[in-house]
Amino acid sequence: MKSSPLLSPCLSWKRMAGIFFLPFISSGFAPRFKQEENFMLGRAHPSPPRFNWSHLTPLELKNRSVGLGTESTGRGKPHFTLEGHKFLIFGGSIHYFRVPREYWRDRLLKLKACGFNTVTTYVPWNLHEPERGKFDFSGNLDLEAFVLMAAEIGLWVILRPGPYICSEMDLGGLPSWLLQDPRLLLRTTNKSFIEAVEKYFDHLIPRVIPLQYRQGGPVIAVQVENEYGSFNKDKTYMPYLHKALLRRGIVELLLTSDGEKHVLSGHTKGVLAAINLQKLHQDTFNQLHKVQRDKPLLIMEYWVGWFDRWGDKHHVKDAKEVEHAVSEFIKYEISFNVYMFHGGTNFGFMNGATYFGKHSGIVTSYDYDAVLTEAGDYTEKYLKLQKLFQSVSATPLPRVPKLPPKAVYPPVRPSLYLPLWDALSYLNEPVRSRQPVNMENLPINNGSGQSYGLVLYEKSICSGGRLRAHAHDMAQVFLDETMIGILNENNKDLHIPELRDCRYLRILVENQGRVNFSWQIQNEQKGITGSVSINNSSLEGFTIYSLEMKMSFFERLRSATWKPVPDSHQGPAFYRGTLKAGPSPKDTFLSLLNWNYGFVFINGRNLGRYWNIGPQKTLFLPGVWLHPEDNEVILFEKMMNGSDIKSTDKPTL
Repeated sequence: MKSSPLLSPCLSWKRMAGIFFLPFISSGFAPRFKQEENFMLGRAHPSPPRFNWSHLTPLELKNRSVGLGTESTGRGKPHFTLEGHKFLIFGGSIHYFRVPREYWRDRLLKLKACGFNTVTTYVPWNLHEPERGKFDFSGNLDLEAFVLMAAEIGLWVILRPGPYICSEMDLGGLPSWLLQDPRLLLRTTNKSFIEAVEKYFDHLIPRVIPLQYRQGGPVIAVQVENEYGSFNKDKTYMPYLHKALLRRGIVELLLTSDGEKHVLSGHTKGVLAAINLQKLHQDTFNQLHKVQRDKPLLIMEYWVGWFDRWGDKHHVKDAKEVEHAVSEFIKYEISFNVYMFHGGTNFGFMNGATYFGKHSGIVTSYDYDAVLTEAGDYTEKYLKLQKLFQSVSATPLPRVPKLPPKAVYPPVRPSLYLPLWDALSYLNEPVRSRQPVNMENLPINNGSGQSYGLVLYEKSICSGGRLRAHAHDMAQVFLDETMIGILNENNKDLHIPELRDCRYLRILVENQGRVNFSWQIQNEQKGITGSVSINNSSLEGFTIYSLEMKMSFFERLRSATWKPVPDSHQGPAFYRGTLKAGPSPKDTFLSLLNWNYGFVFINGRNLGRYWNIGPQKTLFLPGVWLHPEDNEVILFEKMMNGSDIKSTDKPTL
């Protein structure tokens, strides 16, 4: 998914109907049908075809030999084939890592019931290899279980394994420990980067091999990297990845995915080029046509919504516009993938950021104004697409799953709190260093550094003056326990008042999400980068605390001496309360309207960030993460406490 600004408004659909296929009439892409001339004049559309793919499902197709292919006979336009039968990809994106595992089946059934035949998903390297050489494919990261479940439901799968995926994730899905070495060049054939990719693929691809179509699995295609055309730092990089996949036994169709203006010229031989877009317009396929003439059209990402950033507006897209675009794809037999069918949630510290002149973190919700909501509810887009797909299907669509009920629980009023300073002894042993160390280079996690969360730098000082430090992304500066200012990318210094006695200088730095798109990814080290000085005199001798907010920390924190919550407390602190869910917990949304900025942890699970600048005002709380009756709620509030935490059955995004 490409994190670029929204595309400029395009021509109206009425006018577009007359000009949409002009660019590729001469190219051989034009649909060949009797009404072509009338269509070009805006007078008529071809009748929609009716499709019957009931025999082309993972459950029915037992004898397999050729998989997903392309055919161009010179008579009629190029098209996809599956086991020799003409086939169109009706794809929808669901990211298994953004959806509680207990809800995978529900979301996949809803995809199938809407009329889609394929699910696409990214594979996030940073989540699967959180520490160098330590792999995790368990629980919510069980890729194989998700893919096999899709097959069981009757869906084909297109895998997008990266190594870079964008997806509005921290560092575009690349593990942060790659940033330890300043000489390592991301997304190139740089030796250190390639060595890391090779080891990751050595672990990942053997898991994918038995899931392939020709092995009896549902994977019909695999994407090579993601949107490299807009990055394009190394012309040997994509051919290298192509060979790396082939060498490990990937035999299904390989494809690329790029913005319509950034399709790589001279792309790797034998790899299908696909494009991403937000609207159809006059020049949609121009660049693609320059690099690929005799292949069927595949829109790998048709953006039916958009992501949100903190402090920005909530993005929505009209359902009628989506319905019209998809109907155009179907009429002219263009394969497509809806991004997103179901967005899910950036739980924990998963979110990335954009950089267009300033750093902007992606919000916790990845609702995306998608076809299904963040909580899996039906939308107007769903109903319109389902009706459209039924109109072109020769067989009835499956029954739509019922929606699980939502709950509104009694408000939670935290009764106990623990200032951050009282919680430091429950963290892992601090790092002592002459100079500040950035987050990624802290000597923790078996040498892999710290990926997410916050870092506290502490140093005793005995005089004031002009403090200067490069802090990423946002730093609160304290004298002992009193906040005196904020440092960020635009504010690199502040005044420390004259001191009568020596005081603790404390700088609490938060990673608000690493940029996930553009060349900026190379410079996304977090924490304090460089020296800290007062009046141009460099400070030395720091104690550095890592606040990764892992579940093990909250287990230790239960034994701390918590205090009754005061009427008002300024500064970072943990607040604890109990959510009473009753005997049968259900999904809900937490509303933190009178709190300021922080994170919510339910039974030790990180639901994500809240921030009163919006646009997001509620956090999705899956009922499957709640225990019957009592549930521990801990807020880490950075600024000032609110009163209670309410729940609601409707989100405010």
